[in-house]
Amino acid sequence: MNNRDDILQMIRDIMQEMFEIDAEDVTPEARLYEDLDFDSIDAVDMIVKLKELTGKAVKPEDFKNARTVGDVVEAVDKLIHI
Repeated sequence: MNNRDDILQMIRDIMQEMFEIDAEDVTPEARLYEDLDFDSIDAVDMIVKLKELTGKAVKPEDFKNARTVGDVVEAVDKLIHI
């Protein structure tokens, strides 16, 4: 996971596997809550999965301002490059 494309693909895989969201719907512009029907429980589940995959301490507040898939990609990118 060296670049944002890799991170986006990882997020697509997670969303498809855990939440049965079509991978082609997971674009950087997709809004988590409005477009992908994400809810707060889904967000917590995703944070736990990201922690497993990155090996980094992921805090919910790191993602509280994430509104789009692109925001999540950016937050993960910052985490893995700390």
